[in-house]
Amino acid sequence: MAGKTKNYKVDREAGQRIDKALVEILIDVSRSHIQKLIDEGYVFVNNEAVKTSYRLQKGDVINIVTREDQPSDLKPEYIPLDIVYEDSDIIIINKPRGLVVHPGAGNKDLTLANALMFYTKNLSSINGEFRPGIVHRIDKDTSGLLAVAKNDYAHNELAAQLKNHTMQRIYVALVHGVIHEEEGKIIAPLARDKKNRLKMAVDLQEGKEAVTHFKVLRRYQSSTLVECRLETGRTHQIRVHFEYIRHPLVGDPLYGKKKDALYQGGQLLHAKALTLIHPRTKEVKTFACALPAYFEEILKNL
Repeated sequence: MAGKTKNYKVDREAGQRIDKALVEILIDVSRSHIQKLIDEGYVFVNNEAVKTSYRLQKGDVINIVTREDQPSDLKPEYIPLDIVYEDSDIIIINKPRGLVVHPGAGNKDLTLANALMFYTKNLSSINGEFRPGIVHRIDKDTSGLLAVAKNDYAHNELAAQLKNHTMQRIYVALVHGVIHEEEGKIIAPLARDKKNRLKMAVDLQEGKEAVTHFKVLRRYQSSTLVECRLETGRTHQIRVHFEYIRHPLVGDPLYGKKKDALYQGGQLLHAKALTLIHPRTKEVKTFACALPAYFEEILKNL
C-alpha cells in the first residue's frame, strides 16, 4: 500500500541518472534497491513515471512514495544491544565486532536490524523493511557507535547531516607500518573495484570524493595506532585509504595482508566517537565509547 510522498528538488544532481543520484540523496540505500523502487512505481519525476536511465534536469522534482502497512519479512531476534543513549527519536548503539548491520547476500538474520525489530517497533521506514531505523552502517568487523532513527523525521534529519558532513565520526585504527608524520589528510576518490565487486578502490577518473583526516596516537615497532576523522563516508573508506598509502589495517581480510601475523580476526577499526545535531532539540550531542577489550589486549602485547 502506498504511503506518503517525499519530494526532492534537483540541483547539483542535474545530469545524473536518477538511480545514481538517489544513492547519494537517500544515503546507504543500494542502487539495486532504488532501481527496484523505480520499476515498481514508487519513484516519479515531476509526478510522471520514469525509467532508471532517466537523466535529471535542474529544477526537476523527484517524488518518492513510501511503502506503508506492508508486512515485514524481517524476523525479530533477541540479540543483546549495548545502548549508549536513547530517547523518543534516536538510539545510539555500540555495535560489537562480528555483527552485520542489516540483511544482505548471505546474511538473512542475526543482524542489528533483526535485533532492533525485537527491541522496539518504533523505527523509521525510509530505508525499507530490511533496514528499519538504519541511517548509516559500519562494516561487520568494525566495532563502535552507530545512530538509529526511531521515526522518519529523525531519519531525514540525520541523513541530511551525513550528506552535508555535519555528523562527525571519529575512529581508532591499528595499521601496519610506522607512520612518521604526526597527522595527515588522505584525499583519494573511491569507486567499486572493477576487478573485484566486493571491494572498493581508489579511482581517479570515476571515483566519488573521499577525504580522511588522521593523526598518530602511538607508534609501535611495526605498526601505528591512528585516530581517523571522516570528512566523507564512503564504503570501506578508512580501510581503502590506508591500504592506498601502504599502511593497511591490521587484521583486514579484504585489503590487508593475507597472513597477518599481528591479528586475523577482522580489521582493527573502532568507531569511538559520534557527534550529531539532535533532530528534535537541535542540540549538539557527542557520544563516545572505549576500545573493545580484545583491541586493548592486542595493543598491550605489541
